[in-house]
Amino acid sequence: MSKPSKSTAKNGGNIYIGIGGWTFEPWRGVFYPEKLAQAKELSYAASKLTSIEINGTYYGSQKPESFRKWAREVPDGFVFSLKGPRFATNRRVLAEAGDSVKRFYDSGVLELGDRLGPVLWQFAPTKKFDEADFGKFLELLPRTLDGRALRHVVEVRHDSFGVPEFIALLRKFETPVVFAEHGKYPAIADVVSDFVYARLQKGNDELKTCYPPKQLDAWAKRFQAWAAGGEPDDLPRVDAAKPKKAPRDVFAYVIHEGKIRAPAGAMELIERVK
Repeated sequence: MSKPSKSTAKNGGNIYIGIGGWTFEPWRGVFYPEKLAQAKELSYAASKLTSIEINGTYYGSQKPESFRKWAREVPDGFVFSLKGPRFATNRRVLAEAGDSVKRFYDSGVLELGDRLGPVLWQFAPTKKFDEADFGKFLELLPRTLDGRALRHVVEVRHDSFGVPEFIALLRKFETPVVFAEHGKYPAIADVVSDFVYARLQKGNDELKTCYPPKQLDAWAKRFQAWAAGGEPDDLPRVDAAKPKKAPRDVFAYVIHEGKIRAPAGAMELIERVK
């Protein structure tokens, strides 16, 4: 099977689809060939997908040589998203996260080069919306570094964020919120930036394709609508305001608890958006 190229919606942005991480023992014999060397897992995964969300950066600092190595092992056009460190987001006063944010970028993130996609800042399910403090956090996120534009996305998991004031703040900083397809977390599909980020977390490991075909078809259509500058008409929004119609990149990750069939779901979606 040839390397899937990132999909581009007609007159629209790129659509990147993938999974969370690439090291997961149960994928051996299901996604990875049985005898594949562990050192080749990333390059194999990158030959079947168009993006991967790196989780390790959430838990601890990585080395510049790790970022360089990951960049070398994936093909042109492949993009990583990275989770920002928990030390920045798991705190009572977000306005005090500046040192943690700086340390993260000083760790060598830019060594990914053109393989660097958005940084996902994930907040605890107990973190409530505080307009002033959250605004201070968004101010701390660097928009450019060494002449390079940076992208940020936030994942909020408390219902208090489902208010127009939150959407207004995101628009001001042009920082999207994750659209979470999840059993408990708020689903917010308001478009506020030049890209959209979705995390699909209701996959079923009993199904070889992770999601039933009709659901895969529906998600592929939503990705294409976003990329072409529109919006899906079947996802919940907080604010009735329509975003300006403009091409957008879409980053979508199949990430559910069991995750055994996540790669299969991502590959099915890649085929559908071609």
